[in-house]
Amino acid sequence: MIRRIPSKQRNEAIVRERDQGALIRLGLLLVGGLALAGGFLYGGGQHFASLKYGYETEDLRRVRDQLAEQQRRFLLAREEAASPSRLERAARQLGMQPMQPLQIDPLKRFAKRAAEKAAPALSQSANSTRDAQANRNAR
Repeated sequence: MIRRIPSKQRNEAIVRERDQGALIRLGLLLVGGLALAGGFLYGGGQHFASLKYGYETEDLRRVRDQLAEQQRRFLLAREEAASPSRLERAARQLGMQPMQPLQIDPLKRFAKRAAEKAAPALSQSANSTRDAQANRNAR
């Protein structure tokens, strides 16, 4: 058997030294872990936001395509409604008749336009001539 120290002998109390660097290391570890966890949370938020925007973009593209198709249909309907044959049918339903060649006189129309353009110019020159004569008479 092993000989033991008699129990009457009192061991001295062992006191550990405080490790001053341990507290600093634990604080740095905590700050680093929090920064790393915060980075993962931020990255996760960015990822889910990009997924959300991707889905919204797809929805908007689908709506844009639907609106473009609707615009094409409206343009087609407008051009169909403005076609000469359709306009002629609508005019006949209203009781209108096709224009006769005798109703069109291009020379008469040209003379009328020329007279309308010349009339304001003549009246302005006549007014300025009268004003000039009135000013001479007044002196």
